[in-house]
Amino acid sequence: MSRLISPVAAMVAAQRRAQSLRLFVAAVAGAVVSAAAVALLGLSGWFITGAAMAGAAGSAAAHAFNYMLPSAFIRLLAIVRTGSRYVERVAGHEAALKALGAMRPQLFRALAAGAPDRVLGLAAGEASSRLVEDVETIQTLFVRLSSPWSLGAGAVMAAGMAALAGPMAAVVILIGMGASAVLAVRIGRRVAPAAREAQEAAGDYKARLAALAASTAELRAYGLTDWAMGEAAEAGDRLDRLRSEAARRGAVSVVWQAVTTGVTVAMVVVAARDAHPALVALAALAAVTGIEAAAGMVNALRDNGAAEGAVVRLDALAKPDQARPTITGTLSPVLQTGLFGKTATPSQRIGLIGPSGCGKTSLIERLLGLRSQKPGEWLVGGQDAARLPLADLRGLFAYSAQDVRLIDGSVRENLRLAAPDASDAEMWAALDDAGLSCRVRVSPKGLNMPVGPNGARLSGGERRRLSLARAYLRDAPWLVLDEPTEGLDGPMEAQVLERLERRLARTAQGLILVSHRPGPLALCEQVHGVGERRRARRGETV
Repeated sequence: MSRLISPVAAMVAAQRRAQSLRLFVAAVAGAVVSAAAVALLGLSGWFITGAAMAGAAGSAAAHAFNYMLPSAFIRLLAIVRTGSRYVERVAGHEAALKALGAMRPQLFRALAAGAPDRVLGLAAGEASSRLVEDVETIQTLFVRLSSPWSLGAGAVMAAGMAALAGPMAAVVILIGMGASAVLAVRIGRRVAPAAREAQEAAGDYKARLAALAASTAELRAYGLTDWAMGEAAEAGDRLDRLRSEAARRGAVSVVWQAVTTGVTVAMVVVAARDAHPALVALAALAAVTGIEAAAGMVNALRDNGAAEGAVVRLDALAKPDQARPTITGTLSPVLQTGLFGKTATPSQRIGLIGPSGCGKTSLIERLLGLRSQKPGEWLVGGQDAARLPLADLRGLFAYSAQDVRLIDGSVRENLRLAAPDASDAEMWAALDDAGLSCRVRVSPKGLNMPVGPNGARLSGGERRRLSLARAYLRDAPWLVLDEPTEGLDGPMEAQVLERLERRLARTAQGLILVSHRPGPLALCEQVHGVGERRRARRGETV
């Protein structure tokens, strides 16, 4: 197995410890499978050859030959091999699946808490590829742990059975198995780069498809469907070429194993030529299954390149943000920035205005740690926000973004992103404050009403209000709303703002609001222009 790099190495090591019992059972079962397979084929060769020779020697020899005992052992070994294989597969894959299931939430939390520069550099499809395909690929680090046990048990059993035909036969088998393993390692090193490239191409392919799928309406509107299909086909062709190259290089190991098996069997027959023919057959077939016992290790080496590529990509995903020290005590929600010119405390309502593209959204996203922060731009509790731990900083804010994002689930699941422990009553209250409760109540499924991919089953205004309800559920000192009434008609805007006014009076939350509409800004005690100083330096009119 390849040497891993932390932090994924720490996750893998922790899951190996957590699944140690299952992995041990899989390893023991794998050893039994290998030993039983060698013994079964060797004994079968001895039995068939011995029975044939007894039959050829005449009826007296045929009647004297003991058919029952070898037959019973052959059946027993077949049952043991089949049962052990079942135990190995169940235990090994159960351990792998449980480990991967535990690692995915850890990696997602690392992604969510990561440095904005790194996180924002990931396309949605690429992030999904890493959390699904890359994690799936490293299951070989768990499933293949039984390979050394299988190889060792197979080697011992093959050499032991071949020794019945002569010690040189046993030595030849061990040499053949060693040669097969050594060359498999060298071939594995040639396969690894191609496998890594294929793994990266798979992630790029999925990211490309996700980007094109998200733009389906625009592509059709502008007649770019053929171009999009060409882009997808080009990415798919590259993936196919790399996979074919990896498979071609991996096929060399299969050819080498076949050649090694043939040479080893021939040399075993020569080494055991003075033994009884039945024992020669036993030794020859033991050589075949002995070499096959190394197949698990060869497969692990062949898959090693893809696993290494996946680990490198996941390490980049899980890398912690080293630049932010921990804090002691509770972080104060008092805000300071040169834009306001004074301290802002919760219960205050602050509006931000400015022309499109002047940086209003970027400003609040830097405050929330969703973008790379400028040192000294925001002070939170008297400390530079750019130096505060992101989890502590983000815990002060409930945010409804201008670009609404919803998961492909139910209303309940989308609301619980902000408050996992929220009760149904709290959810209904938030929906009511957002002016969306009537829409949800008419659905037979209520809070379990599906919203579709990114809220496709809802209108633009309904998605906006669901985002508001989600922000309302989060218990935070500051409520940050970016264009909260965009897409709403006049009566609905008035209703949402009236209920927001009542909610702020009830909760005493602070409000930071970005809008270009007069209705929402009327809620604010103070309104500040973003980008005004920059325009003034240019001599422009505010």
